[in-house]
Amino acid sequence: MQHRQLFPATSCHLQRYYKRNASKESRVTQKMTQSPEDIAPFEDPIVDDPAFQQTESRVAIWGHPLHAMTVAFPVALTFCAFGADLLYWWSGQERWAWAALWATGTAFLFGLLAGASGTMELLMVPGIRIRAAAWTHFVIAVMLLSVLGLNWGWRLTGYESAILPWGILMSGFAVVVVAATGWHGGKLVFDYGLGVSKGN
Repeated sequence: MQHRQLFPATSCHLQRYYKRNASKESRVTQKMTQSPEDIAPFEDPIVDDPAFQQTESRVAIWGHPLHAMTVAFPVALTFCAFGADLLYWWSGQERWAWAALWATGTAFLFGLLAGASGTMELLMVPGIRIRAAAWTHFVIAVMLLSVLGLNWGWRLTGYESAILPWGILMSGFAVVVVAATGWHGGKLVFDYGLGVSKGN
């Protein structure tokens, strides 16, 4: 009796299985036969927002965006600090430790200036504020400022003794972070036209 009930139930399940797979195969075949014109392109959900095209800088001096003018200094000085640390490690000369102290400090101070102007752009320009990529750049830049400030503060306790090992490690990490935020910021400007100015 149990075997008689088992076989009809099994055949019913098999029929459902075949029907389900047949419908899946038909959908796959339909997608494969579609022409590229029939497939709707991916659309960014913020493209239709009125603020999407408002990307011109509002923090500028005579048409020159302040963030773009100041951001080069912390980038270059971060690399200089790491280079001075390496030269001190290699030569042991005090002057390189002194140079690394100044490079780290000025990188942090110029970074504050560049970060302030960049934050104002982020909050004041709707086309920048609406993009997630701009906020990613902001987070990386804040992390860079934290590393630069910590590196500078550590050296103030003894600029020569602070280099090995923690000073040079922080400088190396700052180089990695500044490279990431610099590349990301350049992509925002050159690919998306964020924070640029049309001039007067």
